[in-house]
Amino acid sequence: MNNLFNIKDNVTVITGGTGVLGRAIAKYLALEGAKVIILGRKEEVGNAIVEEITKEGGCCEFMKTDVMDKAVVQQNCDDIIAKYGRIDTLLNAAGGNMPGATITPDQTFFDLQSEQFEKVLNLNLTGTVIPTQIFLKPMVAQGKGSIINFSSMAAFRPMTRVCGYAAAKAGISNFTAYMATECAKKFGEGIRVNAIAPGFFITEQNRSLLTNPDGTYTQRGQDVIRQTPFGRMGDPDELCGTVHYLMSDASKFVTGTVAVVDGGFNTFAM
Repeated sequence: MNNLFNIKDNVTVITGGTGVLGRAIAKYLALEGAKVIILGRKEEVGNAIVEEITKEGGCCEFMKTDVMDKAVVQQNCDDIIAKYGRIDTLLNAAGGNMPGATITPDQTFFDLQSEQFEKVLNLNLTGTVIPTQIFLKPMVAQGKGSIINFSSMAAFRPMTRVCGYAAAKAGISNFTAYMATECAKKFGEGIRVNAIAPGFFITEQNRSLLTNPDGTYTQRGQDVIRQTPFGRMGDPDELCGTVHYLMSDASKFVTGTVAVVDGGFNTFAM
């Protein structure tokens, strides 16, 4: 029997799991047999997701966290180890953007708010570094684990507007490559670090930027569609297969890569 893609009982931690993308991935993995722990700030939303998943037969729970607070994340880790005994996968999906870290068409670089730029860098980049540092330790102790970071199309290209977010996501891709080597050289080939780079998906954060109230695309949304050979936005469920692959033994010789799931966006030139 071929078990390369088997993730049954895989103890999977998802930061930012209450977002649109994290929620879809959490549900898919739980229904595939993984034991999913969603970490997030929105307790009410998190509990509702858990209820939905458990009703369908998945193993899932929510823990409140703050990815910028090492003590809180450490407590999350201790609680998970106490209950499950191990941590197999960490999916760093926490992140976001702020208006002051963007530059709209009627603004210039001088309108960038450095305080919000710094907050966006911290939320996305440091908010990946801290959970990685903490959840990596039990992986090292058990000799095996998969860390999957969330990069972005903005990491490949300096897109207009998203100055802070793009800088942070470029940092994520670089950090992923750095950690892949760091872990392999110092802790052995059982620890793998990769990233996933989604194309454009409608989330709560970008909905008003990409779509009008009637559901039609804004100018920005139309620009995205024109740049995407598939001619549409992604469905959150379309990220699940790549995540499944990266956390399973099917990818056990894969580390340091950024897997693109974008409908061709990053390949299109004109």
